[in-house]
Amino acid sequence: MTAEPRTESPEGTDPAGIAYLTRPVPHDLPPNLRRPSNPWVGSGQPDTADPADQASPRPNRSAAAMARPVPVDWALVGALREQVSTEQAERFEPGTDTVVREEAGKEAINRLVKQASTDRRNDGKAEFTPAQREVLRDAVFNSLFRMGRLQPLLDNDDVENIEIYGHRTVQLQLADGTWVAGQPVADSDEELIQLIQDIASRTGSGARPFSERNPYVDMRLPGSGARLAASAWVTDRPVVVIRRHRLIQVTLDQLVGLGMLSPVAASFLAAAVRARKSIVVSGAASAGKTTLTRALCDQIPAGERIATFETEYELGLQDLRPNVIAWEARPGSGEVGLDGRQAGESTIAEALWRSFRYNRSRLIVGEVRGAEVWPMIKAMESGTGSLSTTHATSAVAAIRKLVTCAMEGEEQVTHDLATSKLAHAIDLIVHVDLSYDPTSQTPRRQVAEIISVTPGERETGYATTQIFAPGPDGAAVPKTMPDLDHQGLEAYGFDLQGFAEALHHPGASGRATAAVRS
Repeated sequence: MTAEPRTESPEGTDPAGIAYLTRPVPHDLPPNLRRPSNPWVGSGQPDTADPADQASPRPNRSAAAMARPVPVDWALVGALREQVSTEQAERFEPGTDTVVREEAGKEAINRLVKQASTDRRNDGKAEFTPAQREVLRDAVFNSLFRMGRLQPLLDNDDVENIEIYGHRTVQLQLADGTWVAGQPVADSDEELIQLIQDIASRTGSGARPFSERNPYVDMRLPGSGARLAASAWVTDRPVVVIRRHRLIQVTLDQLVGLGMLSPVAASFLAAAVRARKSIVVSGAASAGKTTLTRALCDQIPAGERIATFETEYELGLQDLRPNVIAWEARPGSGEVGLDGRQAGESTIAEALWRSFRYNRSRLIVGEVRGAEVWPMIKAMESGTGSLSTTHATSAVAAIRKLVTCAMEGEEQVTHDLATSKLAHAIDLIVHVDLSYDPTSQTPRRQVAEIISVTPGERETGYATTQIFAPGPDGAAVPKTMPDLDHQGLEAYGFDLQGFAEALHHPGASGRATAAVRS
């Protein structure tokens, strides 16, 4: 069930009070939101005699405030952008450091905005107000060095999802699950396509094609941790969907505090990671799979050498801890070679094969949507303690989905082979449920079940044991005493006694709230 968009945001929305999971983040938790810094702090050498050019840090704008923005002359923004771009092309050689270019760009933007304001006065018009100058500077800077007219939305901590249907229709999903209408990010569909092409051409992991020949593009937006998916030419109008991950550096203790799982369930999962069990996290889109996976990765001992493999960077472990090599698939462009691949293409399977020379102890394949299942299986077979995510409606449905992916991903793969491979590779599946309050439409994200997977029954090729099952409120509660192998997780911190108490006395949540070890 999804919330319907509405045209106005709730008045008085307080970003600090918006729940990401089931209730607001406690104030004593460390911040976990990556906020891009104000580009004007310490920028260039603005004229200190003019207070309008003295930019200072600005508070985060709420979605309600963004519904009434300071008007922007986008034709003027384009003209100023062109002037700054020309100056930079004449001044800098290709490959010049980005920071150097940005600092020079700020100086040029300050100068040109001031000149534009003076020109208005000379033409008998009112000069720009300080607010207009600030917005104009931001718009020109963002169009040159950031995500253009998308940047204010990416800077807004209220916004969790951004959906664009053609240049006129922008819908924003806030962290509390409500939808509001956003301002257009382009003046035409052609301009919207050009914006996405510009962003795709300068993504940090290499240019990604977006054209009639390549009508889809998926990428991580540099500096924001957001994931963008766009399509055009094969849809009736350009479509852009941006998913923002608001919780970046997150722990299982924090997720317990947010109500996503119980202390005893957290202790079980933490112990499973430390004991090098291979885990798949399943759930619907936006259920919190990546957030939970980040928290599980936090339990990997600090000294371990990790490799991640993703179609688009999303986990971001390389930004959170040392000893991480992050590989990202790269789509090819140009002519198709004799091997059937486009020039420049780099796949997850190839990166995984090459990673064996890099002395990695944990191999983590991110999201599995199709052919990535085979690198996932190989990662789990080659280095224990792997982690992956996939879309599914339940833990058992995740197995069926992965079997289908395996059969579609490789020719001559039978159902028996696929199930056998998966049953031997996966130890646990954790399913995250996403539901909405029927009245307020507030999203509720919680771990609903944890099952163990083993080779077994002839009909299915695998056997499952539901260790944690959905309780009365849908949250995972102890269901079946784990086998001796999983009882052995007690040596790694699993609260086995708390599990037994909750199993025999439904309603108990575990003995300690600090069941997860750092």
